[in-house]
Amino acid sequence: MSPRSSTSPKVVKLYLFKDKDMATKVLDITKEHCPMTFVKTKIELSKLQSGDFLEVLLTEGEPLDNVPRNAREQGYNVLSVEHVEGTTHKVIIKK
Repeated sequence: MSPRSSTSPKVVKLYLFKDKDMATKVLDITKEHCPMTFVKTKIELSKLQSGDFLEVLLTEGEPLDNVPRNAREQGYNVLSVEHVEGTTHKVIIKK
């Protein structure tokens, strides 16, 4: 499990064990609505180094439809989209 701060949006930097030079950030946009879901995702992606990962927690509907599609259209690699619980899903994007 990844630690989370108590402020929104929840962004936490974690280091992967297999390569200390790569990082994963977690962005919780479950309380956001379109178009802010991709705006906040794009801002966080812009802060990452090439090869880093962004794990985006979002809800069903427009966010789940739009964030992965828009990330692909912007040239990012969407590695996975998976259901977490309830209406929450996790999208992993590689820069």
